[in-house]
Amino acid sequence: MFKSVLVANRGEIACRVFRTAQRMGIRTIAVYSDADAQALHVRSADQAVRIGPAAARESYLDAAKVLAAAREVGAEAIHPGYGFLSENADFAEAVMAAGMVWIGPPPAAIRAMGLKDAAKTLMIQAGVPVTPGYQGEDQSAATLAAEAGRIGYPVLIKAVAGGGGKGMRLVERAEDFADALASAQREGQSSFGDPRVLIESYITRPRHIEVQVFGDSHGTVVHLHERDCSLQRRHQKVIEEAPAPGMDQATRDAVTAAAVRAAQAVNYQGAGTIEFIADASDGLKADRIWFMEMNTRLQVEHPVTEAITGVDLVEWQFRVASGEPIPLKQADIPIKGWAMEARLYAEDPANGFLPSIGRLEHFRLPDDIRVDTGVERGGEVSQFYDPMIAKLIVHADTRQVAAADLADACAQVEVWPVKTNAGFLTRCLNHPRFVAGDVDTGFIGAEEGALVGTGIRLEVAAAGAAQRFEEQRRAALSPDEDGKSPWAGYRGDIAGFRLNGPSRLEVQTAMNGQRHAASLTERRDGHAAWYDVTTSSRVQRVAPGGVSPDDLQSGIWVGDDLIRSLETEEITVVFDAGEAIAFADWRADAASAAGGAASDGSLRAPMPGRIVAVPAKAGDAVTKGQSIVVLEAMKMEHALTAPFDGVVGAISVSVGDQAAEGTVLATVTAAGEDQ
Repeated sequence: MFKSVLVANRGEIACRVFRTAQRMGIRTIAVYSDADAQALHVRSADQAVRIGPAAARESYLDAAKVLAAAREVGAEAIHPGYGFLSENADFAEAVMAAGMVWIGPPPAAIRAMGLKDAAKTLMIQAGVPVTPGYQGEDQSAATLAAEAGRIGYPVLIKAVAGGGGKGMRLVERAEDFADALASAQREGQSSFGDPRVLIESYITRPRHIEVQVFGDSHGTVVHLHERDCSLQRRHQKVIEEAPAPGMDQATRDAVTAAAVRAAQAVNYQGAGTIEFIADASDGLKADRIWFMEMNTRLQVEHPVTEAITGVDLVEWQFRVASGEPIPLKQADIPIKGWAMEARLYAEDPANGFLPSIGRLEHFRLPDDIRVDTGVERGGEVSQFYDPMIAKLIVHADTRQVAAADLADACAQVEVWPVKTNAGFLTRCLNHPRFVAGDVDTGFIGAEEGALVGTGIRLEVAAAGAAQRFEEQRRAALSPDEDGKSPWAGYRGDIAGFRLNGPSRLEVQTAMNGQRHAASLTERRDGHAAWYDVTTSSRVQRVAPGGVSPDDLQSGIWVGDDLIRSLETEEITVVFDAGEAIAFADWRADAASAAGGAASDGSLRAPMPGRIVAVPAKAGDAVTKGQSIVVLEAMKMEHALTAPFDGVVGAISVSVGDQAAEGTVLATVTAAGEDQ
């Protein structure tokens, strides 16, 4: 066994690998960019080496710099994590050529599974079921049309060299095939220099099923059962679970055996995942599950497999990379209970899931479940890397209990001022369809209105209004106020004073930037004091809480329920079911100024980032929704689109420029207005 390991990665996965390494007595080495100099993974390691500027291509993606860092500190092994260089065969070869242990699969296996059409052909040869389709050499329109008819509509036309959805067309009727084919071929040629296509059966109700496999250098390959990753948004996994709901033993045996054959076909070693697509229109059936791709690395969702099997997959990676055999035989790898994982992202579901960046001034996660994270309170969520900030993992005896436990965990998340998807996750997990196991990759798209567009509970609105007013009153008291004036209210001022009854106040706050009115009536009984708060004709008993000195955290009692809140000088933040609702002083001028780009035609950068495309030019006539400028931040592209039909005015940026948050990138003048 090697005595030191460098993790060529950052954040949550680096911290995860370090935990196992330190438990095994292995010295840990971190690498970091300028943006990560104070990051948790840097402080968690025994040693850390700077490898370059913030941009990933100049640091974490620079293989030469990572290798130089490993040589500098005498690292004996390199673990790539996931993302960055983890599936780079050239990097794997360079690590091995430098005399270090590569904690990953053989470079040949990485290459074999890296090309879509070649991998599919290889799987066919290995007897692994693949999506029905055609990937032959004959690219004539007549042959392709005939193959589409043989497969049966609907079909997908895919550019062989495609990616990112380019060169892909859904065809539902034979009469539409010729036009769709010509369009896909043109896009394939223009985007990738290759007009060739393949044709696949379009699965109307797909589920994403994957199998964790593990191989060693002694020729053994085992599986650690399946995971279901069907809950996705725009092909990005959101919630994963193991085992897969609705999977009977016969189907499980078939899909896991196929996964083992796939791994054996490339002489696989280490941790890998075989991903399948299943037609769930009639439940999970062995003859309706097909190979999609292989990920030749550890997966983000590996903790759910660890939970149901009791296996530390990183430890297995270490042992197998050191030449040891897999620690368990296939028959000794159990399925125990049910596990679920939710990915907590720094993003704003109410604003098109736009990534959110900034300092984590308040960061509280549940402490009674497994949490894998690479950040902590006071840390920064930067524009340069993936927006995932934590994974919440639960394990229970049944799926129903696991779903309820994970929903409760997501509801406990408190983050400010960075926005997260915690509330969105909570609603996903509580949705009746999800609870019933009725999931597919279209679930979020079909239910998005209920999952995103929910209102604020009246209890929360009442709590925030009362707490914010209470903070205003406390701040208004002079330092020498003794609270004993016969003209003062019991809290020390005369707001809402009435001679013949309790104080009644009409207050206005800005609730998430929108005007919110409430009526507050002061009540007391002995030493107890509270407000009766009227919102939307409903009266709530609200007792504002005091502020604790350690983290500015307070609790607000609404009836018998305690709602947590965060207090600052200028704002009250109420946390409810994973959401953070901000209450501030109402200012009509500030509210109107916050109107936004869509009203005046100014397209502003929603966050710092790099301009990667400018598909429009000044003077172009554009329609609402048409892309004007494309900004890259947090490993994702964000298109800034025309807010209405009109004409592009000035464009102030070019490809490659860095844009600060709030910068006006372009303007659009509405059709009919003076140009």
